[in-house]
Amino acid sequence: MEAIIVKQLSKSFKVKVKQKGLAGSVKSVMRPDYKTIKAVDDISFKVEQGEMLAFIGPNGAGKSTTIKMLTGILYPDAGNMSVMDINPAAKRKKLSYKIGTVFGQKEQLWTHLTPYDNFKFFGAIYDLTDKETEMRISELKEIFELEDFINTPVRNLSLGQRIRCEIVASLIHKPEILFLDEPTIGLDPVVKENIRELIRKMNKECKTTVFLTSHDIGDIEKLCKRIIIVNHGKIVLDDTMANLKYHYLNKKVIEVKLKEKAEIKDADGITILKSKGGNIKLEVDTAKKKIQDVFRLFDADNMVDINISNVPLETIITEIYKAGCPADSLYYS
Repeated sequence: MEAIIVKQLSKSFKVKVKQKGLAGSVKSVMRPDYKTIKAVDDISFKVEQGEMLAFIGPNGAGKSTTIKMLTGILYPDAGNMSVMDINPAAKRKKLSYKIGTVFGQKEQLWTHLTPYDNFKFFGAIYDLTDKETEMRISELKEIFELEDFINTPVRNLSLGQRIRCEIVASLIHKPEILFLDEPTIGLDPVVKENIRELIRKMNKECKTTVFLTSHDIGDIEKLCKRIIIVNHGKIVLDDTMANLKYHYLNKKVIEVKLKEKAEIKDADGITILKSKGGNIKLEVDTAKKKIQDVFRLFDADNMVDINISNVPLETIITEIYKAGCPADSLYYS
């Protein structure tokens, strides 16, 4: 069964156009000019119940606008949508009992209260009895390992602890869909992995559908089996994570700092991005060249530091455009 169905959804906004020069400034105040921006442009997709979907793209791609329509915050200009058989635009209050939201950059917890008091508050908002709320807190406290700080004021928690509590607060009423917007932003690698593991555990044990947006490739790789990429309001790609990984995520960026300059040239699977003095930056296609083979190009005694990272998401999207990936070759028909 589909948890989310979106058909030919569109949303546009009117924004003021800034005029140049003093005369333009006076005119813009008296009679401003506007232009229409299509934030979401005729998109269609489905999400199965229990699925973990990555919905990603660069800033301004239309991700947040889509989420706001799916959660009933914004009304679409055209198209149809259904979230757990509910039209978000028509029955937002009814929908709120079926969904949960976590925004990594926005707090929903009262910082002067403890997590426990916050959870009791959210239980009351969603019309749970005291007994139901206590049982739910007990369940989630164990899953998310909150015992050590559940009675500590939120303002005294670390960012990682707060994010865990934000997720729990969104799960108090047993939502069937959880919308996660940058849930690991600003977290260190160890805490990020802990949050990802908890999300996986929640999905497995509670069968919660997860709709994830993130700029962190690690979140996407480790949580989702399917990915939708949007740009300029349109779906660029809707495919399995396995296919995307095979075609686009097999490249790594390696930065090496050397004591003394070394001559490294382009080779099959290796592209030199930058070489200045003892600093070398190269891109490696791991489908053609193993990382350990790249290390052998350098004298170990000459190496000071090394950093390996994923190719930026924006670069991946650019490559998809260059490859002419058809938007109609979707995962769902």
